[in-house]
Order: sequence, then C-alpha cells, then structure tokens
Amino acid sequence: MRNAAAFVWRRLAAAAGAGLRLVRRFAMPRQWLIAYLLLIVLPAAVFLYGYYERSAKILKDEVVRTMQQTVKQAGSNLSYRLEHLEDISNAAFMNANLHTYLSVGADDQSIAVQLQVVKDLRNLVDTVQTNSDVYHVRLFVDKSKLYAAERINFFTLDSLKDRPWYVPIIAANGGIVWTGDYTEHFLDAGDARIFSLARMLRDPNRYDKISGVLMIDVKESMVSGILSALQFAPGTQVYLADPNGTIVYHPDRSRIGTSVDPAVLAVLGRGSEGIGAVKLNDEVNDVMYATLDPTGWKLVAQGTESQLSRRAVQLTQRSEWTSLLEYIALFLALPFVLMAIIVRGMNRRVKQVITVIRREGTETSLSELPPVNGDFRLLERSVDHLILRVRTLVEEKYKAQLLEREAQLQALQAQINPHFLYNTLDTINWIAIGKGATDISQMIDSLAKYFRLSLSKGRSIVSVEDEFRLAQVYLEIQRSRFPDTFDFELDIRPGLEACAMPKLILQPIVENALLHGIRKAKGRRGVIAIAAREERGDLVLTVADNGIGMDEGLAARLLTEAPSEAKDDGAGGSSYGLFNVNERVKLYAGDAYGLSIASELGAGTTVLVRLKAERPPHDSKQGDSG
Repeated sequence: MRNAAAFVWRRLAAAAGAGLRLVRRFAMPRQWLIAYLLLIVLPAAVFLYGYYERSAKILKDEVVRTMQQTVKQAGSNLSYRLEHLEDISNAAFMNANLHTYLSVGADDQSIAVQLQVVKDLRNLVDTVQTNSDVYHVRLFVDKSKLYAAERINFFTLDSLKDRPWYVPIIAANGGIVWTGDYTEHFLDAGDARIFSLARMLRDPNRYDKISGVLMIDVKESMVSGILSALQFAPGTQVYLADPNGTIVYHPDRSRIGTSVDPAVLAVLGRGSEGIGAVKLNDEVNDVMYATLDPTGWKLVAQGTESQLSRRAVQLTQRSEWTSLLEYIALFLALPFVLMAIIVRGMNRRVKQVITVIRREGTETSLSELPPVNGDFRLLERSVDHLILRVRTLVEEKYKAQLLEREAQLQALQAQINPHFLYNTLDTINWIAIGKGATDISQMIDSLAKYFRLSLSKGRSIVSVEDEFRLAQVYLEIQRSRFPDTFDFELDIRPGLEACAMPKLILQPIVENALLHGIRKAKGRRGVIAIAAREERGDLVLTVADNGIGMDEGLAARLLTEAPSEAKDDGAGGSSYGLFNVNERVKLYAGDAYGLSIASELGAGTTVLVRLKAERPPHDSKQGDSG
C-alpha cells in the first residue's frame, strides 16, 4: 500500500513537471492558468476525491457481500458435515441390538453372554468409527456392566454426570445435543480437541430407566479446516456461537465459553443469516453470519471497517490506481493541453492584430489579416471599428484645433474693439464736460461702465457683486432715458457678494421688467427690487416689479418656448430672453435649478433665479439664510 502510494505520488510529480514545461512552452497567461486551476483542476480534484470515496465504499460493500456469501457457503458445507454425523448417530440409535445389549444386566446373564455383548458392541463401535468424520465413539453405561470400566469406548454413566452438558442431554430425552469445542483425554490417543454429539438411550423394557448415553466425537480440525480456508481480511474473527451467544468455537481458545457482546447478539438474533453493523470500542464492526441448521449455531465473521476497507483496497489496488490515473489524465492533462493549444492560437492572433496596429497605426485596416470565424471575427471587427473611430476623432480634433486657432484670432481682434470703444466714449465724455453738458457726461460715463461690466474682460463667470453692479448701471442709464418713471432697490445679503454665477443673468430679466412691466403701467410710478439671499445652500436671486403683470399660462410659456416661438397674448408680455436665461442657468447648475415666475395681472411680476451658492476657496464669509 505504501509503495503504491509512493509510486502514484511520483507519477503525479512527473505529470506536474510536464505540466509546468507545457506552461512555459505555450506561454499561457497567469490569468488563464489561475482560471484553469480554479475551473478545472479544483473541481476535478473534488470529483476524483468523491469518486475515490464512493468507489472505496462500493468496494467495501462488495467485500462485505462477498464475505457474507463466503460465510453462507462455509455454513452450508459445515452444516452438511454435521448433518452427516447426525445421520450416523441416528443410524446407531436405531440399531435394535444396541438397546438389547445395553439392557442386559450383570445379574441377568452369564459372563459368556456379557462377553458376547461386549464383542457385538465393539463391532458396532468399530463400524461407526470407520467413517472419516468420526474420531471416536463412546458409550456411557451403568457401572454394573462388566465392560463399563473399559475406558476406551465404554465408560460409566456416573463419569459423565459432572460434565456441563449431562443435564441438557438428559433433558433432550433422546434428542441430539452438541457440545462446544473442548479438550478430552483418551487412553489410546492422548489429549485431543473435539466436538461431540450425544444422546440419551433408554431401556426398551423399562422406558423410565436410562440405559446409557451414546456420544460421537468429531475432531476440532474438521471445523477449523473449513473455517480457516475462508479468505477474509487479516484480523477478521471467524467463530461459532450457540443461540444463547456463548462462543462454542474460536481460533483463540481463551474465547471459547465466553459470551459475545450484547450488540453482536442482537444482530445475530435478527434471522438465520444476514449482515449488521455495531459499534465496539469506538469503532464500527461489520458482522456477517449464517445459521448451521443441525445445531442452531451461528457461523460469524466479524471485522472492523478499517480491516474490510484495507481488504477492498488490496483486492482492487492495481485496477483502482490505474483508473485513478486515467481519470487524472482525462480531467487534468487533456483539458490543459486543449486549453494551451487554444490560448496559443489566441495569443498568435492577438499578436498579429497588435503588430498591424503598431506598424500601420490608424492608417490601416485589419481586413488585411487572414480571415477567421467566431469571436475573433467579432473582436477584429470591433477593433477595426475602433480604429476608424479614432481616425475620425483625430480628424475632428484637427478641425477643432483649426477652429480654435481662428477663434483665438477673432478674440484678439475683438479685444481691439472694446478699447477703441472705451477711448471714444472717454473722448466724448471730456468734450461734454468741456461744454458744460453734465447730463451728457453722466450718460456717457454710465454707458462706458455698462460696456466694461458686460464684457468682463472676456470672462463668462462673474461675481454676484459684478452682476448687481451691471444691473444698477443699466437701470441708471434707463432712468436717465425715462426720468421720474421708476425707482429701483438693490439688496445683497452679506457674504454673497463673491459668489460665482454666469454673467448677464439679471440684466435681461431687469430689462423685461422695465420695458414690459413698468413702462406699460400708465399713471403710476414703478419700482424694481433686486435681491440676493441664500436658502439651504442655494443662491436665490429675485427681480420684482409692480408693473402690469401677466397670466399664469403666459408665465409658463415664457420658460418653455424658444423666443421665436413665444406669442404675445395681448396682455403686454413676451419671453424677451427669459427662455435663454433659464436654459443657461440649467446648463450651468443642472436641471434642478433655473427660473420661476410668479405674476398676477395688474399687480406685478416676480422672477426668481435659483443657482448653486459657489464661493471662491479664499472666501470664508457665510450668507444669512433666507
């Protein structure tokens, strides 16, 4: 067993070495190797282990069944021999001369008659002893008989009374009683291990009188020869037990006369033959038994599971290990070779694709490679599509760079125009001051500030403070145009001045409030209120006027319809850039932000702008919650 295990381990080590060489030969990626180990080797090992365990159990069960058949066959052979001995006993018992001879008493006949009886009995005994299975025949008779002291084949009945089986013999009333294995001393042969079958003989003239006991002895070797020929696992106990559980034969003679374990006795009591398992000394024992019909004894074979398992391995060791190696080759070596071949082909194809890409870049197509089918075809089509996409993106990037260069030139050109405009307005302002036209000077100065704030040096994101200043300059210019028609109020909560926002958000709203709210409200002085506050982390800007107002339907359309699509409903209002402002706020801050309008005809309009409150990193001031 140990040599076979060593041989298998050497074979496995050699297979592992060959596997490693295959890995190096085919250059299998580590991920594939890990996947192979996890998906094939590990499940195969679990399967092989389960297969081995199941095979061992099946083999062990088969060994047990085989042993049971062997026990049954041995029981049949032994029963046949014992039945033959009982037939011999029956033949002697039915001999009428035997009973007549035994009824002759010392006082009834002469010495000559008794000597003739002895001669005839001797002939009967010699006839019975001619059978090969019969070792010795003994007659136990009344001590008054002349031949009772012969002590070779004839004995006194009193010499039997101290034997343990005397009472069962008398109680059997002529029936056969078998003794267990015991040692007997014979004058002509010395000590011998024997079994005996005995029966009581009655005087035919006086039936209530016991005339003797006939005992036929059988050598122990007849039983041991049959049982020792059984090929069981080493350590398996084979013995005979009577119906009460007393061992009548055992290779270990010290066990003869002892009782079997109660658990074993319970198994033996289940039927005439069978198999059972009992736990003795913390180890499971399998018990196989068959009944010997003439005696009622049980022929028992008892062995532990480990002994029977070793026997199963010994019986099928070579074929089992051969099958195990075949399964290892089937589940491990063959999938590994197939996977290695597949991976090698995949690596070769991938290297071809990479080589083409590296050599030709984006100016080539993978259609130049030899055609393939399956997943690689789909992969190459995807890569080819990717190459075309990259080529398109490169072209688009090149065009974008050209457009960016043009935009930079246009921006540089545009920077000239504001400077020219500022200088021209400054010149006009000084001329107006020189002429004493202070109102014209103020208008020109406000207009210059408006342009500076609206242009914001090309920046698209400005502070709340700059946006409020732009709205203030715009309203001052408009108040110069329309004197005594409206007033305005600015309110920025402390800490919000530095918050960032897109530029030109308030000016279109203020313009809409002035031209289409205040200006159309005849006979009253208008008020425009601009405020900034913070609500739960949001920047909220409001532009409120007390103009003519609008209905809810128009207010909803101003934020959902493009300027070209907005219709005047006759109430004196239109979108006037509110749609564009709302879209710009959503693009800047997200769909959760934007404009909302609350208006009532004849009462005025309030436009609310909600943005993220974003302060510059160095600004630590916090605004009040609105």
